[in-house]
Amino acid sequence: MLQKLGFLPGFNKQVTQTGAEGQWFDGDNVRFRYGTPEKIGGWNQLGDDKLTGAARAIHHWDDNAGIKYAAIGTNRILYVYSGGVYYDIHPIRTTLTGAKFTSSSSSTTVTVVCTGSHGLGENDIVMFDSVTGVPAGSTYSDATFEDEKFMVTSVPTTDTFTITMDTQESGTPLTTSDGNSTSVLCYYTVGPSQQLGGYGWGTGLFGGTSLGPATTTLASGINDTVTDIPLTNSAAFPSTGEIRIGTEDISFTANDTSTNTLSGGAREVNGTTKASHSGGDTVTNISEYVAWGEASSADFTIDPGLWILDNYGTKLIALIYNGKCFEWDAAAPGAVSTRATVLANAPTASRHVLVSTPDRHLVFFGTETTIGSTTTQDDMFIRFSSQESINETDSYTVKANNTAGTQRLADGSMIMGAIKGRDAIYVWTDTALFLMKFVGQPFTFSFEQVGTNCGLIGKNANIEVDGTAYWMSENGFFAYDGQLKSLPCLVEDHVYDDLNFTSRDLVNAGLNNLFGEISWFYCTAASDAVNRVVTYNYLDSTAKRPIWTTGTLPRAAWRDSAVFDKPHATYYNPSDDASFDVTGNTDGSTVYYKQETGTDQVNAGGAITAVLGTITSGDFDITQKTARGGGQVVGMPDLRGDGEFIMRISRFIPDFISQTGNTRIGFTTRDYPHSTATTTNYTVDNTTTKKDTRLRARSIAMTVSNTASGEDWKLGTIRLDIHPGGRR
Repeated sequence: MLQKLGFLPGFNKQVTQTGAEGQWFDGDNVRFRYGTPEKIGGWNQLGDDKLTGAARAIHHWDDNAGIKYAAIGTNRILYVYSGGVYYDIHPIRTTLTGAKFTSSSSSTTVTVVCTGSHGLGENDIVMFDSVTGVPAGSTYSDATFEDEKFMVTSVPTTDTFTITMDTQESGTPLTTSDGNSTSVLCYYTVGPSQQLGGYGWGTGLFGGTSLGPATTTLASGINDTVTDIPLTNSAAFPSTGEIRIGTEDISFTANDTSTNTLSGGAREVNGTTKASHSGGDTVTNISEYVAWGEASSADFTIDPGLWILDNYGTKLIALIYNGKCFEWDAAAPGAVSTRATVLANAPTASRHVLVSTPDRHLVFFGTETTIGSTTTQDDMFIRFSSQESINETDSYTVKANNTAGTQRLADGSMIMGAIKGRDAIYVWTDTALFLMKFVGQPFTFSFEQVGTNCGLIGKNANIEVDGTAYWMSENGFFAYDGQLKSLPCLVEDHVYDDLNFTSRDLVNAGLNNLFGEISWFYCTAASDAVNRVVTYNYLDSTAKRPIWTTGTLPRAAWRDSAVFDKPHATYYNPSDDASFDVTGNTDGSTVYYKQETGTDQVNAGGAITAVLGTITSGDFDITQKTARGGGQVVGMPDLRGDGEFIMRISRFIPDFISQTGNTRIGFTTRDYPHSTATTTNYTVDNTTTKKDTRLRARSIAMTVSNTASGEDWKLGTIRLDIHPGGRR
C-alpha cells in the first residue's frame, strides 16, 4: 500500500500542526521552487575583516571603467568595498590640532586633552594624525597613535575625552608637559546601533532616563540671565524643547547645530530657580526625559544610526538619517584614499534621499523648508534639485529657469521611506502611499495618493520588482501594481505576534531575484538586533496559495545581485567587538557576506559552519473506508483522514531531485494533538532505495533536514507503505 506524500508549497502557521494537514508547517533555511522545498544556498565572507558597528545600508554601483564598488554604511563608519579590500571613506566633521595625551601607570585608559571644545560623545570615532613628541619612556609611541582609529570611551569635559588602549601603560606615564602634539580627526556621528524606546511607568530608572539622544555638556559658562545656551554638541537635540542644567530647567525654541547653540527660550521654567552654570556641566534634554517613579506621557524612540545610499553617475550619495548629505566620487583620481565630503548647498537635515532616474534630480524627503536651517526640518516636506544639478549655489532654489521644486504631503505625520520604481517614485508616510512621477516643466513632478492605512513600518521595509511595490506595514504586508493589495499571508500571526515594534526601523526588505523572493528581516520581541526573516515567493504565489517561509537568517542589510553576480548582505553581532580598524570598539561588529554560494557558511580563514536546512509537515492521518452495511475494511486508506484509525508505516522510499551527502528524514508520531510526541530519525543518501520502519500512531508529521556541512538537498516525492491498524 505505497502512497505518495504531497504537501502544498509554503508554510501555514495560522493553524495548529494538526490543522495544517496536507501542508508544510515549519522550517528553517529552506525555500520553494516549482512547488517543492529545498535547502537555501550558503554564504561566504567577503574580505577577511569585520567592520565596526552595525551595517544597515548597502549600495552597489560601478564607475566608467567598469570597476565595481559596494558602499557599506555602519552606525559608526562609511566603508567602500572594492577588489576584496575595505576602505574608510567616512566624512570628517572637524579636525583639532595641538592635542596631547596623558596616561596612568598600569591602566589602558589614555586621556586626550584638546586645545578647545571637541564636540565628541561616547562611542564616537576619532583618528589621530601628525602625532609628534610622545616620549620614549612610555609604553606608547608616535606610531601607536598615528593614522589609527579609536572609539571614544568617555567625555569628562568639553576639551578632554578618553580612549581605551589594547595594552596597559607599563612605562613612564604621559603628561601634558611631555610636548607631544597631535591632530584629531573627529568623525561625523551617525547614531546608536540599536533602536530603543518605551513609555509608561518604569521607563525612567533611578536618577532619570533620557529617552532621546539627549545628553551633552556646556561649551562655556553662563550666567543666570542669558537665553543663548552654548553646548558642546547640539546635533542630537530637537529643534524645540527643554533642557536641565543642575537643578534648573531652561526652554529653547531654536537649535543652531552649526554653532551648537540653543536659543529663544526662557530661564527657570517648571518652577525651578535660575542659576549660573560652568563650562563642562551636564546638559540633559528633558523634552525626552523621565525621572524615576514618573510615567512618560508619550512613546519615545531613539532612532538608530542609519545611512541612505544611492549613486549619481559615478558619485556615491550618502545621507545620515536626519542629518547631512555627502558625496564621494569613485571616478576621482585615487578615490579610495579620499573621504566623502558634505554635498554643497544641499539640505542639512533630511529623513531620506534618492536620485530620480532617468531625469536626474536629487530628491530629499522629510527635509528643511529653509535650506541650512535644521530647525525648519519638516517630516512631510519634499525638496528636489534642478535637473542635472546637485551641488550648485541655486541647485535647490526654485526659479523660473530651473526645475527645482518642493512639495508637502498631506496624509501622515512623517515620511517613512521612498524607492524608485519602473515609472514612478513610491513615497510612504506612516499612514499612506504616494506616487511621485516626473512630468517635466512647469511642475517637474506630480504627486498622487494611491493608498491609505497602509504606511511603512520601517524606513527600509520596502522593495520594488518589475513594476510592483511590496512592503511591510504595522498591520500586514501590502503590494501595489496599479492597485493597492493586501498580501494574504499564512505566517502573519507568527511574525506580528513576536515582532519588536520598538525596533521597527531595523526591519529591512531584500530582493533575491535569482529565486523570485522578497525577504523581510526583523527583530523578535526579545531582541534588539535583527534575528528573524519572513520570505514571500512572488513568482510562484497565487491568490489561493501564497508561498511564505520563515527562518532564523539574521541580516541587517541586503542588496540583490545586479552589479555583482550574487546578493550581498550584512550580519551584525552586537556581542563581538573585534572590528579590524578601531581600537577600543564596544559597539559590535559586522561581517559582509556573499549569499547563495556553496552549501555552508564560510568565514575568514576558511572557517566552515554548516547551514542547516529543515522543513516539517503538518500532521497527516488516515480515513479507512468500510463496506456498505458492515464494518469490513475495504480499499486503500486515505491520507487526508480524520485520525479515527491508527496507521502503521512499515517502510518509506526516499526521493530527491538532487542530494549531496546525507539527509535526515524524521517521523514524529502522536495519538492526539497534546500527546507526548516521539520522533524517529533515519539517515539516507543518494544510494538509499528504501528504509524499513516500525511506526504506529494516529497522526504523523515528517521532517526533512541536513545535519552537517557539505550537505544539500532538493526534495522529490517520498512514498510511504501505510497499513490501517484499527481504532486503538
